[in-house]
Amino acid sequence: QVQLVESGGGLVQAGGSLRLSCAASGRTVSSYTVGWFRQAPGKEREFVAAKSWTGNTYYADSVKGRFTISRDNAKNTVYLQMNSLKPEDTAVYYCAATPRPARSGTSYLQGAYYDYWGQGTQVTVSS
Repeated sequence: QVQLVESGGGLVQAGGSLRLSCAASGRTVSSYTVGWFRQAPGKEREFVAAKSWTGNTYYADSVKGRFTISRDNAKNTVYLQMNSLKPEDTAVYYCAATPRPARSGTSYLQGAYYDYWGQGTQVTVSS
């Protein structure tokens, strides 16, 4: 089993930055695909970013150029650097991981692809 714990959320003004962390325990996730999702109040959970174990990265169009997903295998931790934040980025952010290979190029976008989830961390961007 893998446990994921997010941290780094908080309140920030529009245009500011935050770095979310997702610390994994139980197993090393260096060979896992890891992803970030978010859910705003009253909205469905949506894909934000993913990084495959081979190093390929994927981003939602809404965050491309502003967010960066990375991983530190030595620390068994995944990060989401968020710059130029907008009020519409306000949401609970979740990290996720899976050891399973992707069946298609769109697998990374789907929450069902991931086996392990963190509890989430709140990000609030004020205007």
